[in-house]
Amino acid sequence: MSFEAESQIVHDPARRKTSDTVSGFLAAIAIFTSFIGIFWHPLRLILPALVLALVSSGMASRKGRLQLASVLIGGVCLFLGLALAVATGHALW
Repeated sequence: MSFEAESQIVHDPARRKTSDTVSGFLAAIAIFTSFIGIFWHPLRLILPALVLALVSSGMASRKGRLQLASVLIGGVCLFLGLALAVATGHALW
């Protein structure tokens, strides 16, 4: 194998960046926290999850479907969590 072939293997431009991996993990944590927040203290859990989702969306260098999904799921969970807490008389905070 020549030196040029080795340099192309090592420096593959299609390789994922570390920031993409971290933003994916942050988006997954935001989705999980949003779902938990529907049933337990919506404002205390879902608002930080939305901030986490927005940070992960800003970190992604490519078009991230997971990051978009985390922001949308966070918004829907906020609505559902607040509606459920008001309907059942539980605390929002």
